[in-house]
Amino acid sequence: MSDTPDPAGPGAGARADRAARVAAMKAAERSRARRRRALVVAIPTVAVLAVAGTVTAVFLNRPEPPSLDAVRTFDYAASEHTTDPVAYEQTPPAGGPHDPTWLNCGVYDAPVPNENAVHSMEHGAVWITYRPDLPADQVEELRSAVAGETYTVLSPYEGLPSPVVLSAWNNQLAVDSAEDPRIDAFLAKFVQGAQTPEPGALCSNGTGTPTG
Repeated sequence: MSDTPDPAGPGAGARADRAARVAAMKAAERSRARRRRALVVAIPTVAVLAVAGTVTAVFLNRPEPPSLDAVRTFDYAASEHTTDPVAYEQTPPAGGPHDPTWLNCGVYDAPVPNENAVHSMEHGAVWITYRPDLPADQVEELRSAVAGETYTVLSPYEGLPSPVVLSAWNNQLAVDSAEDPRIDAFLAKFVQGAQTPEPGALCSNGTGTPTG
C-alpha cells in the first residue's frame, strides 16, 4: 500500500460524496418539477390521467429530501441598485437594494459587504453565513458543502440569530449545525433556482477575492 498522500488533500472523498449527494438532490428537484408540469398538462383527458396517476405513484414513492418547511420567505423586488449603505431588515439580508457590483462567489475567511453579497444572490447564488466562533470542524463541514458549487458564497458573519444561516434571494434558513442535512437540500433547491431574478448572470468578474 502506498504512503503517498492524496493530492486532493484530506477530506476530498467526503467532499466528493457530498457534492454527488447535492447533485442527486438537484436532479430529483428538476424531476419533481417536470412531473408536476406533466400532471397539470395531463388533466384534460382520462387516458393521460391514468398515466399521470402512475407517474404520481412513482413520484410519491421516491425518497424525499429533508423538509425545507422552516425556510422563511420574503418579497423583495430585484434590480434596485444603490451605492449607499443599506439597513437590511434580516441578519443577514435575504434580498433588497444592493450595490451595482456583485460579490465574486467563493469562500471568504472574513466578513463580506452585505450590499455586494445581496447582488450575488440576485444572480442565483446561495450565501452561507456562520458565526465567527463556529468550531473549526464545523467551518470545514461548510467548506465541504460548497465544494464544487460555483454559485455559493461562504463567509463568517457577526450577530447571526443561529450558528449557520443560509440565504437565497427572498429565502432564508437558519440551522444549528453545519451537519444539518437541510443544508444540502437548500443548496440543491436554491443555487440558481427558480427564485433567481437574473438567471445566467455572472458570479465572477465582480468584487472580492475569495480564498477558496
